[in-house]
Amino acid sequence: MLRLARARGGNPDDPHRRDPLDFVLWQPSLADEPAWRAPFGVGRPGWHIECSAMATQELGETIDLHGGGTDLIFPHHECEIAQSEAITGKPFVKHWLHSAMVAYEGEKMSKSLGNLVFVSDLLEQADPRAIRLALMHHHYRSGFEWHDTGIQDGTALLHRLLAAAQASGNPDPAPFAERVRASLDNDLDAPTALEALDDLASAILSDGSEGSDSAAVQELCSLSALIGVDLSTPFSIGAIAL
Repeated sequence: MLRLARARGGNPDDPHRRDPLDFVLWQPSLADEPAWRAPFGVGRPGWHIECSAMATQELGETIDLHGGGTDLIFPHHECEIAQSEAITGKPFVKHWLHSAMVAYEGEKMSKSLGNLVFVSDLLEQADPRAIRLALMHHHYRSGFEWHDTGIQDGTALLHRLLAAAQASGNPDPAPFAERVRASLDNDLDAPTALEALDDLASAILSDGSEGSDSAAVQELCSLSALIGVDLSTPFSIGAIAL
């Protein structure tokens, strides 16, 4: 734990700590930093207490959902729990959503390494919906390595969905809709939901029905909208907000 504390912003060797794993609640401000008067001196909140203070003030003593990266579980979220529950005597968070790390060229994406891939750059080469679909191919709790082929896969799926949205095939959409919703209800299992959505699109395209009022197409558009993909507009690079 000491190793993690050092690696993630802590200073366990600080001689002012009673225990190496103690964390800062209040600290003196430097000349160019914000400062407030307090009974224990002029200063500013520590990293952990500021989050607990803002969350409880705006959302109450118990929060339904709290998100963040897996790299924040310790020390940040553990410290939030310790201080918040010590004050309120109530559970701080009902459900935690920790997203895994994304790697690029063999290393974790980070500002300090300068190996970030920006959405603004991807928009110059892809439809925003394809970017969303590319990211949704990975479960939020599963780390993955970003490759440019991800955009190609997302674009291919988007083209299939758009083609199906303009088709007249009308297979029974109920089993596909059930799979999509069950997947999303299972810890936001987006990859499995996309598989079901892709299967529905394929079923529509291979169905020989004719007509202009396909319940399957309507369900496809509705389910796509559920994951933030609007099928009412044609493919366009960088023209639609994510």
